[in-house]
Amino acid sequence: MNTRESVGAGSLAKRLWRWALPPGVDRTARLLLISRGLRGFCDGFVAVLLPAYLLALGLGKMDVGLIGTTTLVGSAVATIAVGALAHRLSARRMFIFAAALMVATGLGFGGLTSLWPLLVVAFIGTLNPSSGDVSLFLPLEQSRLAEAATGNQRTAVFARYSLIGAVSAAIGSLAAGVPAWVTAHTQVSELPAMRIMFLLYAVTGVVIWHIYRRLPPPTAAQTERRRAPLLESRRVVTRLALLFSVDAFAGGLLVNSLLTLWLMQRFGVSVGGAGQFFFWAGLLSAASQLVAAPLASRIGLLNTMVFTHIPSSLCLIAAAFTSSLPVTLALLLMRSALSQMDVPTRTAYVMAVVTPPERPAAASFTSVPRSLAASLGPSLAGGLIAMGWLGAPLVACGALKIAYDLSLLLAFRHVKLES
Repeated sequence: MNTRESVGAGSLAKRLWRWALPPGVDRTARLLLISRGLRGFCDGFVAVLLPAYLLALGLGKMDVGLIGTTTLVGSAVATIAVGALAHRLSARRMFIFAAALMVATGLGFGGLTSLWPLLVVAFIGTLNPSSGDVSLFLPLEQSRLAEAATGNQRTAVFARYSLIGAVSAAIGSLAAGVPAWVTAHTQVSELPAMRIMFLLYAVTGVVIWHIYRRLPPPTAAQTERRRAPLLESRRVVTRLALLFSVDAFAGGLLVNSLLTLWLMQRFGVSVGGAGQFFFWAGLLSAASQLVAAPLASRIGLLNTMVFTHIPSSLCLIAAAFTSSLPVTLALLLMRSALSQMDVPTRTAYVMAVVTPPERPAAASFTSVPRSLAASLGPSLAGGLIAMGWLGAPLVACGALKIAYDLSLLLAFRHVKLES
């Protein structure tokens, strides 16, 4: 590489870093964005591999849904613990503990074979069977990011956070095809090849552990804000949490691992094929994150959340009634291009309707009911699929999400936002 090429590469890297961290944003947020990317990569291949891995272990379709439910219940309990301990323990210590738990989760799923031990690891661990981030990392990172920027910059930071998660999850979905490639080109059988991916999950946890160790200690002002409970904003946050629970329950009916199972059962799609689909779906979701912030600045956070979400739900319902795989995939990809635009805007909206001292508590308070509600969906959806009602989870998910969007619009269209 000549000098001009080196300068060009350096300039591109600087531009990328400048985009990742807008002016006026706390630079420690960059560490959290890197962590989000690494975790998103792992979540991407785990969500696709999980049903095939559990079936290869000899477990049933109901067991796939049960483990999905258990992981989400465990995430809800962990989120409650984060809220209860946030004022007693330093955020940096809790970050490091979460990374250590990720290492243990990868080792547990990579080494255990029976249902009950796997359920225990699923409950206490950090495994994520869904397309979004539902682990105990979420309230910790959201709270820290909320302190890193203000106003429109906060929306931009959360958009980048979601974008990085979506892109990395898309790449991770492609990595779900690695065990099949290893099996085809080596003498390693399919099950050990899948176990290697869970060991990779554990190794990534070690890397994240080192990243979190670089987080600076909080300032005195940040510590004081983290101790502030919900007071004047409690009513509005409670209403938001209840509505978000409806959305989360609907999403729990169709987490990525169950959508993979549905594609396998309905159309005979392979793990590699499902991984390719989720790769393109993830890229579309990522692209939509770029649009979310400028769109929200034009039409508002609430309108962006609602009027991009409803069409995506209609695409999902339509996909349940199609018999052609290309048409179904096209509808699901259209859904992916719209369904995640509400993620950064929703987070920014929560942070904007509460006072600055209440933001950490609001992040935890809205995450807990979402995690609990989402945990109910996978077992129900797994049972419906096992009974042969393959399209029922898609229809129920889409209908409930539309009801949530309309209710959110009616309830909060006149609420004043904080700066």
